[in-house]
Amino acid sequence: MLKRLALLYFIGVFFACKTTRNQAKMSPEPYRPNFHFTPPSMWMNDPNGMVFFEGEYHLFYQYYPGSTVWGPMHWGHAVSRDLVHWEHLPIALYPDSLGLIFSGSAVVDWNNTSGFGQNGKPPLVAIFTQHLMEGEKAGRHDFQYQSIAYSNDRGRTWTKYRGNPVIPNTEHIHDFRDPKVIWNEESQKWLMVFAAKDQVKFWSSPDLKHWTHLSDFGKEWGAHGGVWECPDFFPMTVAGTNQKKWVLLQSLNPGSPNGGSGTQYFIGDFDGKTFSLDPACKESVSDGKALWLDWGRDNYAGVTWSDIPKPDGRRLFLGWMSNWDYAMLVPTKNWRSAMTIPRELTLEKTSAGLRVFSQPARELKRMRKGSYNIERQEVNENLDISQKSGFSPANMEVELEIEIPEGAKTTFGLVLANTKGETYRVGFDAVKNEFFSDRTHAGQRDFSKNFAEKIHTATRPGSQQTIKLHLFFDVASCELFADDGAVSMTDIFFPSENFERIGIFAENGSARVVSGKVYQLQGR
Repeated sequence: MLKRLALLYFIGVFFACKTTRNQAKMSPEPYRPNFHFTPPSMWMNDPNGMVFFEGEYHLFYQYYPGSTVWGPMHWGHAVSRDLVHWEHLPIALYPDSLGLIFSGSAVVDWNNTSGFGQNGKPPLVAIFTQHLMEGEKAGRHDFQYQSIAYSNDRGRTWTKYRGNPVIPNTEHIHDFRDPKVIWNEESQKWLMVFAAKDQVKFWSSPDLKHWTHLSDFGKEWGAHGGVWECPDFFPMTVAGTNQKKWVLLQSLNPGSPNGGSGTQYFIGDFDGKTFSLDPACKESVSDGKALWLDWGRDNYAGVTWSDIPKPDGRRLFLGWMSNWDYAMLVPTKNWRSAMTIPRELTLEKTSAGLRVFSQPARELKRMRKGSYNIERQEVNENLDISQKSGFSPANMEVELEIEIPEGAKTTFGLVLANTKGETYRVGFDAVKNEFFSDRTHAGQRDFSKNFAEKIHTATRPGSQQTIKLHLFFDVASCELFADDGAVSMTDIFFPSENFERIGIFAENGSARVVSGKVYQLQGR
């Protein structure tokens, strides 16, 4: 109770000098982010078909143009040259007699193995699941299968292959979807992974049309609290070495550590047919345990871009910034859902073994339009940084390095506040050795009992004295990258008026700011 009273006092101090200009007014489209990707209108979920070609990052996505709730799925489409500014394009793929257009991927067929290319130029080929609603309603179990389409005009128009589906559902598996395809240099063939109920299946093809089943993985490994979905599979080099490993991303719903939808990952080796776990990874994903890509509630179905040029070499990731527990209920009106910021994935050596780290894509630095340095100092209660910087947390980036005395019981972090007394808190609890994201007092929550019933937490894997927080705030979301990306947490929230103040707080002890920087970000 005393903590809450101190926080309310802090909010009062925040707004004691409030001018007549009503900074807290909501925009005509409440909660529409400034720099995250959103659809122009209507419903969006999984990112699909992410491919780089001729200077453009393509983002396709699950889209229903008829409503702000899930319906007959299409592929929406947008392109960007810098991962920040996006150009909306017409719908790429529509449902047909084979079914709705569910999630999948896209590749550049550089060698024209498919024969779809024209005039010596490689085609783009999309690989996706089709879902026949009539078959599902009839009680069949073969109503999902994999199909392809191709484009010879930089993805602006698409032609579906006459031989679809290229992988029929002969096993009659109810959940049989979300193909991700890459070119495997070692075998000189295409490699596909897709989800099948509680595991994934690997397939291979010389031409994207004719596919051979290789192996299955996952039935006995990792979390199985829900259906497996939206896998991704790719090689990575361990940072600072020449060692190569394969990483499998696997989304599941429900079953995440803080509830609802989440994404786990596996690390191992691939011999061209079978994926086998790294010995250290086995200990972390046995007996229902999992390695989690993000510990918040709102990063799901994320996959990586294909065909990033070799001189760049990064593994770039994007996720859907929502959760199936409440995605169709959130209080936005003309549109629903956003994507996370683009992230760079790296494979790092840690004391617990190899781990996937997430960091903001470097292109996001281009959004910085002003900065404020936080001086080295002790924080014993609350430190207002928005008044000092003049920046709004509606579009802000914060980098902090914090030290706490050994054995201290301090809880510290950042707090966003508005005149309604609503707050969002994110930080670190030294007693529990946990990062946390607390939206339980951050505004609207009655639209779903599952939205803000508890504080979200993630155990800190390291023990170094300096704790690093790198955060992005965008109107109604926070993305935390802690300790150089060892832990990430993504959460959305819905304040009844905009958060206009942000401060650093410390409770049950002090925290020392070693360094800090705040950036105001330029949105689209």
